[in-house]
Amino acid sequence: MIDDVLRTRRSVRRFKPECPPREALERLLELAVTAPSASNRQPWRFLVVTDRRLLGAMAEAVRAQVEHLARHVPPASEGAFRAYGAYFTRFEDAPAVIVPLCRASAILSNLVDGALDEGSRDRIAVMERTSAMVSTALALENLLLAAHDGGLGASAMTGPLIASDRLAALLKVPAGWEFVALVPVGYPDEAPEPPGRKTVENITRWYQ
Repeated sequence: MIDDVLRTRRSVRRFKPECPPREALERLLELAVTAPSASNRQPWRFLVVTDRRLLGAMAEAVRAQVEHLARHVPPASEGAFRAYGAYFTRFEDAPAVIVPLCRASAILSNLVDGALDEGSRDRIAVMERTSAMVSTALALENLLLAAHDGGLGASAMTGPLIASDRLAALLKVPAGWEFVALVPVGYPDEAPEPPGRKTVENITRWYQ
């Protein structure tokens, strides 16, 4: 039942050392790309990293950026920031990391003429970028649910993206593509308790 998969999925951050077989990771991607996308553009690509040295280099890049940012945080908040930043490298111990990328399609922005006002042009650009990001996030959720359903653990991490420029260089990401998240994947070595959730009543406004 899909209800069970949705309600029992957890963000897993501790993994057993064994790497899932390539076939298991490919299944996640096959199910990820069944997601809908704006105009069926399928604006996604996925990088799969299992190379331990590369994962270590990625983590070091994130640590370096945390250190850089820490110098610009008020002293009273620096300790809390460093504790927070330590979570950004937890993907390092995962046996595999899947990296979803997205690329905006400049369709409408290329159709309008130069006389269009700047505000409308800006809103079009935001729509095009958001469409790519949302579409890929839908694929990412498919991936997380498929991992849980297949006995794997995973989580979606956006903290490491503070070092997106350094990660892009390490992973040789082509120009025009953006990171959506880093997704550590493996056999879970923890069973997290369900987190608290806001009630539907507290997050919904009805117009009737």
